[in-house]
Amino acid sequence: MENYFNVKEIPYSFKPMLFPSFKKTMIEKVGVQQMPAVVLKDGRWMTDTTKMIQWFESKYPEYPIIPNNSTQAFLCFLIEDWADEWWWRPAMHYRWFYEEGARFASWHLANEVLGGMRLPIWFKRRYIQRRQRNGYTTGDGIDSSNFKYVEQDFLSLLKTLEEIFSSRKFLFGSKPSLGDIGLSGPFFRHFALDPVPLEIIKQKAPNVLSWVSNLWKYRVSSDNGEWLDYIPQDIEPLIQEIGKAYLPYLNENVRAVRQNEKTFNFINDQVSFKNVRYSLYRVWCLKELRGHFQKASKDSQSILKDFLHRNGSWAPLWQQEDLPIEKHFESNLPFKADSKMIGVYEK
Repeated sequence: MENYFNVKEIPYSFKPMLFPSFKKTMIEKVGVQQMPAVVLKDGRWMTDTTKMIQWFESKYPEYPIIPNNSTQAFLCFLIEDWADEWWWRPAMHYRWFYEEGARFASWHLANEVLGGMRLPIWFKRRYIQRRQRNGYTTGDGIDSSNFKYVEQDFLSLLKTLEEIFSSRKFLFGSKPSLGDIGLSGPFFRHFALDPVPLEIIKQKAPNVLSWVSNLWKYRVSSDNGEWLDYIPQDIEPLIQEIGKAYLPYLNENVRAVRQNEKTFNFINDQVSFKNVRYSLYRVWCLKELRGHFQKASKDSQSILKDFLHRNGSWAPLWQQEDLPIEKHFESNLPFKADSKMIGVYEK
């Protein structure tokens, strides 16, 4: 959201979350406790980056970051969702598996998030490390059997993005889109901040680091950038990866939710994640992606079907029928949430 507010020039102030008071208040206001949270001037609280951005786009329609071209708009939503929901796990791996990353992050969080708690700093740091690992890395399918895949997947992403950003500033042209904003999520506050992945980016993908900087500095009112009027070919590896791993994962999550399994195994020809946490929210994510496709123009739908089919993402997008969520599930976002991103630390 920081990058979005900066790009759109929407005034905001950044305030740290102080536990345990923040958790209690956020649950009262929006139903769940998760990051990020936005509090409007009128006192209303908001959650869920995707829906918050869509809400702000409706209030600040000048200089949109969602392309008017519905073909590109759908791809932006697809990339944004993938960045939010798939790259969370690798980002947390780099932060909490390596001692250098855990030391860096736990010190910051112990002083900021738990700053109001009268406990020794060493205790707070150890508590945070254990909580994050149990909840989001070792507690969400990452173990020694798939470390290599997780890290190689990150290197592959960097290789693809390095090629893209060596030829232009942003994913779809010379100005940022929702795709860039979404992709900045795992980069801005994780990969390009935490010491271990940051060093990898510096060595292997300097243009990706430039993209992070370009996005942070971009302002809609002072830049005359444009989006391309076609789908660039170098985007295709991203869509192929979505079709190979992310959409199949969403389908397996649907199966688990349908059968009321709180954890499940996700296995494909590349990797095995065991005891992955179920997510009602990600069933809704799949529903939302389908909805964005159905809202596209008929011409765009035809182009997208061919493009997604060619890149292995069409069939898994529609594989599961009758998604196991209520019709109005998450319909009150961004002001009220029905579930957290994954089923962790929920009552």
